[in-house]
Amino acid sequence: MSKAKTRYICSNCGATASGWMGKCPECNSWDTMTEEVISGKGGSVVSKEMAGDKPIPTLLSEISMETDMRVQVGDPELERVLGGGVVPGSVILMAGEPGAGKSTLLLQMAANPGLRMLYISGEESATQIKMRAHRLGIKGEHCHILAETDLTRVIDAIMNIQAGIVVIDSIQTIYSPDLESVPGSVSQIRECSYRLQQLSKQTGITIILVGHITKEGDIAGPKLMEHIVDVVLHLEGDRQYNFRLLRCVKNRFGSTREIGIYEMKGMGLVPVENPSEWLIPADHNHRASGSCISLVCEGFRPFLIETQALVSTAVYGTAQRSTSGYDVRRLHLMLAVLEKRCGFFFGNQDVFLNVAGGLKVTEPAIDLALAVALVSSLQDIPVPRDICFAGEVGLSGEIRPVQQLDKRIAEATRLGYKKIYIPASGQLDIPKSNTTVVQVKLLRDLFELVFG
Repeated sequence: MSKAKTRYICSNCGATASGWMGKCPECNSWDTMTEEVISGKGGSVVSKEMAGDKPIPTLLSEISMETDMRVQVGDPELERVLGGGVVPGSVILMAGEPGAGKSTLLLQMAANPGLRMLYISGEESATQIKMRAHRLGIKGEHCHILAETDLTRVIDAIMNIQAGIVVIDSIQTIYSPDLESVPGSVSQIRECSYRLQQLSKQTGITIILVGHITKEGDIAGPKLMEHIVDVVLHLEGDRQYNFRLLRCVKNRFGSTREIGIYEMKGMGLVPVENPSEWLIPADHNHRASGSCISLVCEGFRPFLIETQALVSTAVYGTAQRSTSGYDVRRLHLMLAVLEKRCGFFFGNQDVFLNVAGGLKVTEPAIDLALAVALVSSLQDIPVPRDICFAGEVGLSGEIRPVQQLDKRIAEATRLGYKKIYIPASGQLDIPKSNTTVVQVKLLRDLFELVFG
């Protein structure tokens, strides 16, 4: 039996070396060389059986297309994001900040009596998992629990139980005895992810991996892990709010534009069927300057959010610019457009923007509502609460079109808004309803219509 060979790979650039070095010779990064075991067999060795079994390609026209048999997990929001359910034999990676609710969301699947599940935890004991399940009201009659970090024992448990879905919380805690590196290193994560992916494809068992994220918001570990898995999910949310968003970054079996919306309660993560009513406060009829309603789309899902702006005289020297849930660089652009194209001066004013509900909105359709909120606060003129806005603001002061205007109009009509301001579009088919749709081309025209 040949002795296993090792090599060292830079976790930053992927450069290889035969021995450990403190500094990578390629990218000059310090302490990034990690060890991994390579096979002692040469790549050119081919057995007689393999030589005789030659692969035969199949014509594309002769391949039968079968409908994916998806498994229902009992969570409508998760099923929406996945494209209708879990595909057997797929590998799913779920990432998110600590405390976002990843473990809670996955453990809630055990409440489905028709789902046989194996929950493997490398961070908590079986007693701790039982305490969480008791708090969530989950009996778990078809859910097996295992607290283990050894990859060999984990694979043995998966083969013995033969559950439909296996949850591994988390992949950073699992280690392979064949490697000498510590758990959580690049080589360990890559090796464990690859072996679990091969096991999933061979047995048809769905494996869900929980991944940690770095300070920059990226998934910890090698980028190769995201290419190995079939689906990559991100659970986002602020600890100060009970709102959680489940986004799909990669999906080989469906669209990546769907999102799931949850509310964190004492009984776990509860799906939110109507986010617009949840985000708009109950006293939304109260009129105050600097506040208006925006129609945004997260994926294919439209909902209304409240945008707030506060403009006050800068009495402490340099004017401040602060945002919450909105890009501050986009705010600087908005202020420049309002001053250059519309004649509103913010140079000696402190400007504060806030997207209510703790959301972080990157869609450009929120620009129109924020521009109206800024002018409303500057002039101290309240905006009527029965109107909403959707549109992107260009550098020349024009209102640019946004996607899915028909869905936005339908959402505003369903919630009873009397008027919606949208970009001018000649190809838009507006249905008849009690909501008046106003198409505007320039910001100047919009301010005249809103403020008189």
